[in-house]
Amino acid sequence: MSRPDVFENIAALLAALTTGQRLLGLDIGDKTIGLAISDPMFMIASPVKTIMRTKKFATAVAEMREIVKNEEVGGLLVGLPVSMDGTEGPRCQKTRDLTSEISMQLNLPVAFWDERLSTSAIERFLVTEADMTRKRRKDVVDKMAAGYILQGALDSIAGRF
Repeated sequence: MSRPDVFENIAALLAALTTGQRLLGLDIGDKTIGLAISDPMFMIASPVKTIMRTKKFATAVAEMREIVKNEEVGGLLVGLPVSMDGTEGPRCQKTRDLTSEISMQLNLPVAFWDERLSTSAIERFLVTEADMTRKRRKDVVDKMAAGYILQGALDSIAGRF
């Protein structure tokens, strides 16, 4: 199996997709992977689910594969945990490594998006605006963060696709 392409930015990734395909956004954490999906017009990101990383890798990939198949996903947009000073540390490398494996298993091209402060922005929103309990926030924060990351990337190319 050949390695799928890794694109420099979201515009290049979108240019490689066919009409009607969507993007699957991933927020990869130590314990979970948050998933969000774009609409086919690349305007709106919708949170989908959170997958626990405590499951076997094959099980997590199978859950993603089902979404890819059912939603006509053509590429992955993955949040990259860049440090506040813009450098890439060990967490970025872990994210790149896991993304490479997921991309290969799903046979999908990928692009990365700087996710600095995405989880904290979602946490703040869920506390102040949605007034969610800690337990409820824990259940939704990762898929919401994936949606926030994917929406930021989609907003960056608004009107070009």
